[in-house]
Amino acid sequence: MTRRADLTTPRERRRLGVHYDPDAFGEFSESVARNLGTARFLVYQSVFCVAWVAWNTVGPENLRFDEWQFVGLTLLLSLQAAYAAPLILLAQNRQEQRDQSQTETDRRLAERNQSDTEFLAREIASIRLSLNDVPTAGDLEDQLERLTNALERMSSRLDEMTARFDKDDVE
Repeated sequence: MTRRADLTTPRERRRLGVHYDPDAFGEFSESVARNLGTARFLVYQSVFCVAWVAWNTVGPENLRFDEWQFVGLTLLLSLQAAYAAPLILLAQNRQEQRDQSQTETDRRLAERNQSDTEFLAREIASIRLSLNDVPTAGDLEDQLERLTNALERMSSRLDEMTARFDKDDVE
């Protein structure tokens, strides 16, 4: 290997083999898993196996394609299982990643909702405390009555004093 002048960045890794889009392959595996898990697929596969067995058992001998007793069918079903299992596992892994992502999003949302709820609770408590200091109509009526009484007393005393001064002035 030749030495590079710039050692600050890592070397590109050489990959051998097939290059593919992981998302496209993941979507393909999910569609396969979605179809393999249906009753329709089981019915189609059962009909196919029954037709295979019937044709190779009862069909004309010169047109039978499975020369040995159902070895071809066994090989075909094994091949299907060999490809179906990894595709189903890949689809499950993708679903698990989506579930984890959704769980993380739900957790962050729950934390934000909790902090908002706590903030609103503190605000409501503050408003309640502030409302305790606000006078009610009854309090205002009591104060007004006291002021009225005080003014009446002052007015009566003023009248008394005026009367006394008038009396002193007349004499």
